Amino acid sequence: MAKAILRVLIFASAVITSLGVASAADSYPNRLIRLIVPFPAGGLNDNVARVIQPSLQEELGQTIIIENRSGASGIVGTDTVAKSARDGYTLLVVASSHTVSPATNAKLPYDTERDFVPISLVVRDPLLFVVSNTVPANTLSDFIALAKSQPAKINYATPGPASQSHLVTELFSQRAGIKMLEVPYRGGGPAMLALISGEVQFAVLSTQLSAPHLQSGRVRAIASGGRTRDPHFPNLPTLNESGFPEMEALQWVGILAPAGTPNDIVTRLNAALRRILIKPDIVSKLAAQGMTAATSSPDEFKAMISAEIREWKDVAQKAGISLQ
Repeated sequence: MAKAILRVLIFASAVITSLGVASAADSYPNRLIRLIVPFPAGGLNDNVARVIQPSLQEELGQTIIIENRSGASGIVGTDTVAKSARDGYTLLVVASSHTVSPATNAKLPYDTERDFVPISLVVRDPLLFVVSNTVPANTLSDFIALAKSQPAKINYATPGPASQSHLVTELFSQRAGIKMLEVPYRGGGPAMLALISGEVQFAVLSTQLSAPHLQSGRVRAIASGGRTRDPHFPNLPTLNESGFPEMEALQWVGILAPAGTPNDIVTRLNAALRRILIKPDIVSKLAAQGMTAATSSPDEFKAMISAEIREWKDVAQKAGISLQ
């Protein structure tokens, strides 16, 4: 008899819990939402968050605040969200560096895949392969031939060791069969200045950082990292067109929630983002900063994150890249 009563109580508790979750999802959102940016104001993640925040707030009918939680190259803010309540009221704005971290840092306080549920991509842009005007190469093939004729004599800039730019350049070097020397700088700005001055000869950098200097003619782009041509640079060949059909080099921004967030809430957020990211004003505001609006399903975003983590771990291992 006692066991039967216990079973009934357990079943009732489970039903109540499930109803509570369903109720929470049905009423979502009914209070303020925090959008955590794990970097200081003015960076890529922050700029994207500030473009979408007003429209997302209107779409969801609730106040959304942007909270910059910088520190340890994004780890502090990311860990804050990983350990937040699984209720959809604390969201994380991440960039493609999110998939690089586990490849180069074995001591993260969170699991990049298991501790988050992807909601949607927001921005997706190719990285650009850029050369100094001192380099006698107009195509990627020209540059590879030049690098092969001067093994380990061409210097390439990165925004820092173990950065996405570093790993992409190493992957390119591995597949092209060339050897270059990394010169790490403290950020993309100094890396670009080194390229302009001719201090280094090559760099893989974002469209946002490169565009003004390409337009002024101070540096030249020889390839785009996307599968299709970048609408901002329609005359620039892709890696696929340049002989690297299996390689893609993207910079992206997306939204994550803590793992365990109810599926109904994830679906609601995904639908809201899909609606605002096709609005002409959002598209134009992102384009004005050299960015292209993009969306995805949660499953598509999850698969992309997993694939990138595997790829960057393999590249880092082969190249001996680590922050440890």
